[in-house]
Amino acid sequence: MPPAADLDAVGSPAVDSPASWRRLALAVTLSSIGGVGMWSGVVVLPAVQAEFGSGRSEASLPYTLGMIGFAFGGVLMGRLADRFGIVVPLAIGAIALGLGYAVAALAPSLLVFALANGILIGGLGASASFGPLLADISHWFERRRGIAVAICASGNYLAGAIWPPLVQRAAEAFGWRNTYFAIGVLCAATMLPLAYALRRRPPARAAALPGTPAPAPASAAALGLSPGALQGFLVVAGLACCVAMSMPQVHIVAYCSDLGYGVARGAEMLALMLGFGIVSRVASGFIADRIGGLATLFIGSALQGLALVLYFLFDGLASLYVISALFGLFQGGIVPSYAIIVRRYFPADEAGARVGIVIMATLFGMALGGWLSGVIFDLAGSYRAAFAHGLLWNFLNLAIVGWLLQRGAPGLGSGRGALAAGSAAR
Repeated sequence: MPPAADLDAVGSPAVDSPASWRRLALAVTLSSIGGVGMWSGVVVLPAVQAEFGSGRSEASLPYTLGMIGFAFGGVLMGRLADRFGIVVPLAIGAIALGLGYAVAALAPSLLVFALANGILIGGLGASASFGPLLADISHWFERRRGIAVAICASGNYLAGAIWPPLVQRAAEAFGWRNTYFAIGVLCAATMLPLAYALRRRPPARAAALPGTPAPAPASAAALGLSPGALQGFLVVAGLACCVAMSMPQVHIVAYCSDLGYGVARGAEMLALMLGFGIVSRVASGFIADRIGGLATLFIGSALQGLALVLYFLFDGLASLYVISALFGLFQGGIVPSYAIIVRRYFPADEAGARVGIVIMATLFGMALGGWLSGVIFDLAGSYRAAFAHGLLWNFLNLAIVGWLLQRGAPGLGSGRGALAAGSAAR
């Protein structure tokens, strides 16, 4: 029997309760474990390339397929979460990660290794541990939804901080194949029981009487748009902001090498970005709870643009360290803001799929931006043009979000003021 503090007046699971915070802790843990699927391929890339005797481009294929699988898998897993609850996609993800790493560990060719990464590890595995969890945790919070979603989204960055050094050391000591097999066993053994612990249905659904729909949030009509139109604008905005975001994240190591500072300095700057990105995600959650998701996204986009301008103007070693820290601090809250916006303007039972679609757009933005920045560098012989290119995409994102924000005034997003206004209207 759940503690009384976890129940509402009619005995149903309550939002913003101690149970909600315990669920958030489990979600972050699951995201941090499942997130290994996004980072392990990068770490073992040189060893895989050497074993299969491939070129660097061919050896990069597993990571590329893994990211594509992650993008499409997030939508599929989100739909499953909407229909059956979060346990089903998480269980599928745990089993897929276990099988995927086992198949990859036994792969007789680079093609089999790449397909295991794309279909099992990325598409059916790691994808279940990000977007669907963001959507699920949003159902368990109302007053603190922004900070809860932001903390949940930090699990992805925690995975990026924890897994690469562990995988690297294990691969050096035991070989990449044994390391991959061990990761698969660990994922299946830990994620399945953790997923079962999340079996309780979200409060909004549990509280509804049979045949009675849960109270609807503000709809896309509050912005004067159809649901499809709003989804389309969020997809374009997500693509644009992440094309801009990818320039420093994907190319900072190469940029430092070209400037003569060395690869190690660039790696330190990337780690600095991710570390401050965690701080940014948590801080943005507090902000979103007060001014709403749209306004928070607008601020994050504007500050990201400022950081890109600083990259364009300064290239000294000390300056790059400072700007990299600022970039992480500015952009970390952008992606979680989309989940908060979706929960504000779309029905709760569509959250998993719609969050998954926007997350897919951001992943494609990262992939497209990383590639375009390399193309521009090859054509111009400098990253200055690539930074300018990123600024243009950032301006597109800022224009879309600013336009949506203006259309939604004075009810901006999911903050307390907007919630109070929605309650008064009902």
